[in-house]
Amino acid sequence: MPDAAQRLTTLAEQLLGARLPVRLRAWDGSEYGPPTTPGTPAPPTLVIRHRRALRRILFKPGELGLARAWVAGEIDVEGDLYEALGAIAGLVWEREDLPAPPLRDPATRAAVRELVRLAGPLPPPPPPREEVRRRTGALHTKVRDRQAVSHHYDVGNDFYELVLGPSMVYSCAYWSAPDGTLEDAQRDKLELVCRKLDLKPGMRLLDVGCGWGSMAVHAAREHGVEVVGITLSREQAAYARKRIAEEGLADRIEIRVQDYRDVDDGPYDAISSIGMAEHVGSARYLEYARDLYALLKPGGRLLNHQIARRPQEDESAYRIDAFIDAYVFPDGELSPVGSTVAQLEAAGFEVRDLESIREHYALTLRRWVANLEAAWPEAVRLSSPGRARVWRLYMAASALAFERNRIGVNQVLAVRTPTSGASGLPLRPRPQWHL
Repeated sequence: MPDAAQRLTTLAEQLLGARLPVRLRAWDGSEYGPPTTPGTPAPPTLVIRHRRALRRILFKPGELGLARAWVAGEIDVEGDLYEALGAIAGLVWEREDLPAPPLRDPATRAAVRELVRLAGPLPPPPPPREEVRRRTGALHTKVRDRQAVSHHYDVGNDFYELVLGPSMVYSCAYWSAPDGTLEDAQRDKLELVCRKLDLKPGMRLLDVGCGWGSMAVHAAREHGVEVVGITLSREQAAYARKRIAEEGLADRIEIRVQDYRDVDDGPYDAISSIGMAEHVGSARYLEYARDLYALLKPGGRLLNHQIARRPQEDESAYRIDAFIDAYVFPDGELSPVGSTVAQLEAAGFEVRDLESIREHYALTLRRWVANLEAAWPEAVRLSSPGRARVWRLYMAASALAFERNRIGVNQVLAVRTPTSGASGLPLRPRPQWHL
């Protein structure tokens, strides 16, 4: 009689010291877990399609083993993905204060041996091909940064159009109401950035990490500025140039495939950096801030829009989680917003405003997930089954992380204040920024 699901549930609860909040369905067809109550939604079911998944998890306990099994299609979720991820996060990732069961404990050793028997012959299969290959050398060199950006952004412009929608903005939108449209919220975010930078006709704007050109187009079309947009992704640059030509803005916007460290044609009146600084890395952040400071005119403004992590007791121990590093943002690093402000000020900036828009990113990510799920067969065709699964998990899990305040996102307005001390900001700037 098939019984793998019950055996796995028993072993998992023994090792975790808590009841599993999801049902399990195993490769042998067995199912076990919380019962379905009449009149209430069924709890989500974690489906283990092949016992290879156990081999991956035993070989790489934690996120990386689970991620490899998910990307390979060996585990899946039936029911509400957010509910399932939330339950699992509450059981595992949000219980860091609980010690792992000691392996010298006889009951723990027996449970692990039973898991090994259920998993079948070791070692596990090779990682899914979407995983970033082992990297060597120093972090955040120009070559390595270019490779990391290519892995994430050169998935295919058609794939990004499907996920992001017509706005083609891959950063947190700015919502007036939860039931608004994604396109309106992204337009409002771009306009908010332009107002904070106080853009006026004839100004020069540098858009660092310009993506598919959305900020450049909005700033040139709506505010009459001249824009230089830089990206390390050739696919993004090609898309942005075509879009700019179709908008009739080629005389006002230049798109370059260029590292921020190589920009030498300042000064600029303003700089926008939206969702790019996460790629810079802690070791290079002061260099990044100093480079942008040097590219601004006295009185020029920087709008730095960046994801932040919560502070940790041991700052030196931080590393972006294994799944994100292996499948999504290679070499990405998140810093607490306090560290970001300190580095900008160390570079010479005067930080004048900080706005947290954490809840806005959760709403944005849920819309992207809905876009992906609504066109799932096409998403798979445009990328691969594994890549589409990476994006679905990454965006859904990130939405929950923003909702639960595990990460945040902030817009920091900083000024290269001249020696006179005149910042150029009005006494009450925020009402002028409101949309």
